[in-house]
Amino acid sequence: MLAICLLRDQGIAMEGIVFVSPFFGAKSARRAAALLGVPLREVDFTADILALLRHPPHGFGGAMNPCIDCHALMIRRAGEIMRAGGYAFVATGEVLNQRPMSQNRKSLETVAAEAGLEGRLLRPLSAQLLPPTLPETEGTVDRARLGAIQGRQRTEQFALAKRFGLTEFPSPAGGCLLTEKGFCRKLRDLYDHTEGIPSAEDVALLRFSRHFRLPEGGRIVVGRNRADNQALKALAAHGRAILHTVNVPGPTALCIGPISPGDLRRAAQILAAYGDRGDLPTVTVRHIAPQGTEEFAVAPLPRETFAPWML
Repeated sequence: MLAICLLRDQGIAMEGIVFVSPFFGAKSARRAAALLGVPLREVDFTADILALLRHPPHGFGGAMNPCIDCHALMIRRAGEIMRAGGYAFVATGEVLNQRPMSQNRKSLETVAAEAGLEGRLLRPLSAQLLPPTLPETEGTVDRARLGAIQGRQRTEQFALAKRFGLTEFPSPAGGCLLTEKGFCRKLRDLYDHTEGIPSAEDVALLRFSRHFRLPEGGRIVVGRNRADNQALKALAAHGRAILHTVNVPGPTALCIGPISPGDLRRAAQILAAYGDRGDLPTVTVRHIAPQGTEEFAVAPLPRETFAPWML
């Protein structure tokens, strides 16, 4: 938002771009664009990031966040839009050394080089601390009116926000699920057990909190509440196998990929353990799959038995 304000202060017209995937969305960008009165283009980044997560050239951060490669690829895509639309340059809100890994000087230089923009990537908030870009040397942008901000403190940003009349702005946290270690345990397991690139649908299922990798390799997602159960049941209409309790209230489970007979029974026993069974020694579980439906009675597994299987 501040980068836009600095450039708009020089009479430069802009279009915002936000990249959207199962790991990060457009909500904050939509709000910012509305507050600033700039048009916003939403770009589906799902295929790009799912492929990148398999082998990011510069590796991961603290979780499964390939920040350097992700930034470079986003800016490369923005560069394609720039050329197709006849724009003069691409600008970002990055600040030198605000992020110790992804926004140090070397990382910013790496992103600029790998994005392939040939000097047309401008960081307005830190521009005076970085080499001049073509928009500056060509006179499109007045370098002297750009920023020289660096570091993790946001004192200068708050001062700029006050200057431009911004009273609503996002927190410094990026909101990317790839930085959340709990989520990434499930994501890493999915990649480790998938040949090639996982589907966007399987990745979206990671938002459900209870995932189990069973002893023979099967994977299930177990609903935690009514909304979860309804959402998982809806997936049965798309060729997914599900299980749910029949004679007692209990959760629904969705099978991700093939499941062996042994793991299918274990999945049913997990549902029985979560079910509201009272004194019943067994619970009836229904298995609905594309090849047919079956019911069987199982005794619940002790929680200590299946707790190590939860991701």
